[in-house]
Amino acid sequence: MSAEFDALVPADMAAKAETIGIKKAGMDLLTMFALSILAGAFIAMGAIFSTTSVAGMAGVTPYGIIRLVAGLTFTLGLILVVVAGAELFTGNNLIAMAWAGGKVSTGALLRNWVVVYAGNFVGSIATAYLMFLGRQYTFGGGAIGITALNTANAKTGYDFMQAFVLGIFCNALVCLAVWLCFSARSTTDKIMSIIPPIAAFVAAGFEHSIANMYFIPVGLFIQTDSAWLASLGDKAPKLANLTWSNFFINNLIPVTLGNIVGGALMVGLVYWFVYLRPKQMQTPQTAGKPLAAAK
Repeated sequence: MSAEFDALVPADMAAKAETIGIKKAGMDLLTMFALSILAGAFIAMGAIFSTTSVAGMAGVTPYGIIRLVAGLTFTLGLILVVVAGAELFTGNNLIAMAWAGGKVSTGALLRNWVVVYAGNFVGSIATAYLMFLGRQYTFGGGAIGITALNTANAKTGYDFMQAFVLGIFCNALVCLAVWLCFSARSTTDKIMSIIPPIAAFVAAGFEHSIANMYFIPVGLFIQTDSAWLASLGDKAPKLANLTWSNFFINNLIPVTLGNIVGGALMVGLVYWFVYLRPKQMQTPQTAGKPLAAAK
């Protein structure tokens, strides 16, 4: 029996996605919740890397280059989730493929999404608070903190529809990254599959609900350090949008809904329809025959 090294083709990727979705939906709650906390922390690590890498670049480096650097460094988060193993709400939107085929119940689907979302929130916001306690935001003459505050303020300034649409396109790319990983035969394959889609969504300014559970709370925590803000003088950012209510209403709720549409519908259900839906119009007698011969 020889080993296969070629990447899986899309039809086999769909079957693998369905099998993985069944396994994820059937996971016990404690394991699911623990792995989801890890995923929230892993995505936060990507956000920390991204924020640190672009600190101080504004006004010095072209905007597109800043966004590219932010995107490439942020890919660390999903690489850790996929390779190290963790449960991420946005990627788990692909369980919709197993649900559409009747292999996962609606209750099991929603159970996974709710538990994983809650665990991701715990992992992300806990990491944000620990980073605040570590005062990493003061590094680089305060450049990291200024970048974190400006990012959080911008994200809480969207209207509902803008945040919703940016969330759609974000998770379409995230789920495409996970989808590409289903074709992988090695860790290197997975990493190379993740980098382009994830770098693209960050560079384009799309919105990821779990990443925002770090990006916005860390800004809210930093904002409470009034002495440090005062020390910045004229460099202190204007933070008119940065409130807890705007975090939830202007960003987290619409972005989460957009993420579900982009991941579950635009990627998961589309690939289910293409590769896994029942072929009710095809019979053993007509399968594989040209249309004219089948008549």
